[in-house]
Amino acid sequence: MSFCSSLPSFNASKPLSLRFRACAADVPDFFSADWLESRRKRPFGPRLSFSADEAVRHQLDALMYNDQPRPDYGIEVMYRFAGFDPFERSTYFGPFFDLGQFERFRRIFHHSSYRVLLGHRERKILSSLNVDEYCFKQRVWIRGARPEEEEVFQFTMFQRVGGSWDGYWLTESVLHDGDSFSGGVAY
Repeated sequence: MSFCSSLPSFNASKPLSLRFRACAADVPDFFSADWLESRRKRPFGPRLSFSADEAVRHQLDALMYNDQPRPDYGIEVMYRFAGFDPFERSTYFGPFFDLGQFERFRRIFHHSSYRVLLGHRERKILSSLNVDEYCFKQRVWIRGARPEEEEVFQFTMFQRVGGSWDGYWLTESVLHDGDSFSGGVAY
């Protein structure tokens, strides 16, 4: 059987509008009724419109309400903003860790020095510094949900240049001011 004989026959006697009407009927020319709602359910993460300062604020807001709408949702948001390669060890928390799996990333946040971020009550920006055009650092004081729990963290943000994340501010590291891993890590 030749290639030409396998093609559907073309009937030139039908008007052009009738030939294409059947195909066009299969493709709706309107949005579905739940289109807007489905756009709102898009996972929260980096946006091209966020400045570095806004990206830090959104991450801290997510951690403040960590368990809403589901457990550890704030940590999921942090993972989406994380700018490390999941196939290589990362210095996101200081020491080299394999953070490619979300569960390992999540466990670090439940470690004693980082858990102050989860459900924190209050925060205050201590300093902000534009290191260069593509790097931003911010130190933040955090008052935790438990009595007398307060810590200082340094967020280092970088702006991606090139690729599909061009222009997005991502988190290079979240460092605890102090010896955060002296007691060991639940890794």
